[in-house]
Amino acid sequence: MRWGRIAAALVVLAGLGAAAMWLLTKPRPAFDEAQAALLEQGNAARGKLIFDASDCASCHASPGQPDRLRLGGGLALGSPFGTFFPPNISTDLRDGIGQWRTIDLANALMSGVAPNGRHYYPALPYTSYAHMRVEDVQDLMAYLRTLPPVQGRQPQHDLPFPFTIRRMIGLWKLLYFDRSPIRLDPAHDPVWNRGRYLVEALAHCGECHSARNPANAITESSRFAGGYDQEGVGYVPNITPAGIRGWSRDDLVGVLTDGHTPELQKVGSSMADVVTNTAALPLSEREAIAAYILALPARHSPDEVKDR
Repeated sequence: MRWGRIAAALVVLAGLGAAAMWLLTKPRPAFDEAQAALLEQGNAARGKLIFDASDCASCHASPGQPDRLRLGGGLALGSPFGTFFPPNISTDLRDGIGQWRTIDLANALMSGVAPNGRHYYPALPYTSYAHMRVEDVQDLMAYLRTLPPVQGRQPQHDLPFPFTIRRMIGLWKLLYFDRSPIRLDPAHDPVWNRGRYLVEALAHCGECHSARNPANAITESSRFAGGYDQEGVGYVPNITPAGIRGWSRDDLVGVLTDGHTPELQKVGSSMADVVTNTAALPLSEREAIAAYILALPARHSPDEVKDR
């Protein structure tokens, strides 16, 4: 009977632990239904800037055709965990997000939660977009609503078990997801502050230019210091002053404008798509990005050191 009581107690404890884990990993949208109507305001002209700065077309434009505003999704994105296929975010009512409200977009970008209440995989870089200002999300949605509908849905993500269990992402979020806003730093000028917001939130530069830990979260000590490409095709460069030694603000603005480095090399791979977007930004935005990046602390990536 003593062993029976012990077994029963273990079952109860296991059940309580499972229930606690279920509650802890519950998707938590940043905005609730009471705020839905309040978010339906946006400026499409300003939203175009947010669209370009956030690099939306690079992942969501339909592959195999030249129009970057046909957002049918389906581009295959490799990762250490499998292949992700970004969704159709066109205005198509069936296959895209034509029936979404602004609150749905805000919860997707700022909390990684889908309209159906499930976690999004952080292949959508909501770890950076979470720092967006809600008015920018409103403007972005206003702009997306001006774009053409595109029929067709992307393939299902190709992931092995247990990465197919989305509820596990809730645990990952508990450990690594920071929703805190980016506040103005009075110790720096407005250009630096604008650059910080562009780099850290909208352009999500750290998502590619950083090393990652075994859970695929960014290693903060090497943020912006480069790391292995998530698709396993090389190394993403260090963009701190340790990696771009001697570059001036004009040099970096030039890279963001035409893709040519001071060494007269042309950037390639996914960075070529990024340049297409940054080149569409006002010059003042590219100057702000350059000012912030050049003020970063010099860092070396663990991946970079490992390859030496």
